[in-house]
Amino acid sequence: MEKAMLRKYAEMAVRIGINVQPGQTLVIRSPLNGAELARECADVAYDAGAKEVVVFYHDEKLNRIRMEKGSKEEMCNIKEWQKIQMLNYVNTEGSAAFLHILSEDPEIYKGLDTEKIDAIGKANSAATKEFRDYTMNSRVQWSIVAIPSEAWAKKVFPELPVEAAVEKLWDTIFKVSRVEGDAVANWKEYTDKQMARRNRLNSLNLREVHLTSKNGTDLHVGLAEDCIWGGGKDYTTGGKPFTKEGIEFIANMPTEEIFTAPHKDNVNGVVYGTKPYVFNGNLIEDFVVTFKDGKVVEYDARVGKDLLKQLLESDEGAVSIGEIALVPASSPINRQNVLFYNTLFDENAACHIAFGAAYPDCVKGGSEMDEDQLKAKGINISVIHEDVMVGSEDMDIVGITADGEKVQIFSDGEWVF
Repeated sequence: MEKAMLRKYAEMAVRIGINVQPGQTLVIRSPLNGAELARECADVAYDAGAKEVVVFYHDEKLNRIRMEKGSKEEMCNIKEWQKIQMLNYVNTEGSAAFLHILSEDPEIYKGLDTEKIDAIGKANSAATKEFRDYTMNSRVQWSIVAIPSEAWAKKVFPELPVEAAVEKLWDTIFKVSRVEGDAVANWKEYTDKQMARRNRLNSLNLREVHLTSKNGTDLHVGLAEDCIWGGGKDYTTGGKPFTKEGIEFIANMPTEEIFTAPHKDNVNGVVYGTKPYVFNGNLIEDFVVTFKDGKVVEYDARVGKDLLKQLLESDEGAVSIGEIALVPASSPINRQNVLFYNTLFDENAACHIAFGAAYPDCVKGGSEMDEDQLKAKGINISVIHEDVMVGSEDMDIVGITADGEKVQIFSDGEWVF
């Protein structure tokens, strides 16, 4: 991995993804092997005028040891300092921006007690809900980027020696993240194109989208009342988020999706998964789910059916979906013909749905609403938000407007406008 490319990646993450502001604090959460990127991001942030950069490191191999040998009761007993660690940086004047560096082994918890993993995951989700309310409602700038780990790289490129696999994964990440050339200019050009599509969707006043594929997917997704399609930029009408102070940011780097909130009670039909999904460090593959009146009523999976069951039983809202996202089959990520085993990338290779929580700002005025008001709009509430891939190269998507008109949106996996 070339130092110059890592610097461009840091520029993309800090100046486009986070868009750190003069006088602002940047909080970075990073794995141990992310130290070099974290340092580059800190340097870029200070050059952009940040007053402080704080880095919290974590170790997934240590987490596996704890998950294997620690008691479930103790690990579910989330300490107060853990609950408020990130909140300390949002309850101060001039809220911080948050960058999360991913590098997980997709199967870090393979072979361990899945019920224990799920219980600890739920406890952590409940403990961090207050902080996640800030990110889900775009009250702070936040973004996610990823770097290779040896285990992840070998999972993606098992035929290569470890060092070569890591280098190839670096190269692939740089390609799909539009880092080659002028990364900042590349992203500005791309988000303008996405904005045009997002504006078109918002102008249609859709009440439903209908997804069909030759694999058997036949899913009617009713949309939340006053829903907004996001993607591109200018979040005043949907798209690249703005904080309440009017600061733009991009939550996922890379991103290829244009998305909105389904109505939690108005999703019907069957949908087939088209890419494996990593849940609690284990894989779910070739799943099929049937919805009736917004809830999952039947499900199966060739691999990981028990994990899918755990996901759907996370809480009351886990059996409904909180996001429908449109991604063309020609996305740069899909064109690499690589399965990343990482949702940040794989969700941007295909249309996807998300079990669990919706983003409140996917409805007009949603970030200012309480839970009861959001539910009245059809917004789903949950402690989880798990994106699963359902798009295919032959997927057709038809929108139905409030007046009952049918509008073709995707044909054979591609945008028609």
